Amino acid sequence: MKRATPNEPAILLALVILFLLFSAIDPVADRLTWFLETVPVMLGVALVIGTRRTFPLTPLLYRLLALHGVILIIGGYYTYAEVPLFNWLRDTLELSRNHYDRVGHLAQGFIPAILAREILLRCSPLVRDGWLLLTVTSICLAFSAFYEMIEWWTALISEQASSAFLGTQGDVWDTQWDMFLALTGALLSQLLLGRLHDRQLAELQ
Repeated sequence: MKRATPNEPAILLALVILFLLFSAIDPVADRLTWFLETVPVMLGVALVIGTRRTFPLTPLLYRLLALHGVILIIGGYYTYAEVPLFNWLRDTLELSRNHYDRVGHLAQGFIPAILAREILLRCSPLVRDGWLLLTVTSICLAFSAFYEMIEWWTALISEQASSAFLGTQGDVWDTQWDMFLALTGALLSQLLLGRLHDRQLAELQ
């Protein structure tokens, strides 16, 4: 992977903020659903800005976080059940549903796994072994389960946002699929990106 330039984190941050602001102008989803889906991006942007000097991240993690932000913003703008490209794929391939939600939950494991891995390797006694893999995977699964509870609580509080925010599309196993995909993403990212991440951590330290 190409080495990052010193300005890359700032450029990625600016692009995500611009994309977020653009999505807020006239979202296809209702305003409440847009907010619920994009509030993790807002919190992430604030954290990256607040820690950029005291706890700079690896280039790999900055890029993954920017990608995750884009995925969440697109889902917030259209709702996860109505992203046009995946509607086209559903109709063309005669699928049962719009699968953008599946992409989002795969990313929910794939990208936070590198974030958890970086924090643990830099701030805890854990080393690169099976316990690190297990701990990172468990953190991602716990976050995925907690997010499912947030969706449930939101549905109980607001009937307006419940259908769009939950995005189950009539699938009774949607919650289980979401957590399974987060688990798969967490394992894949550690196995595929672990060596690259280790090299970048060594350079950063």
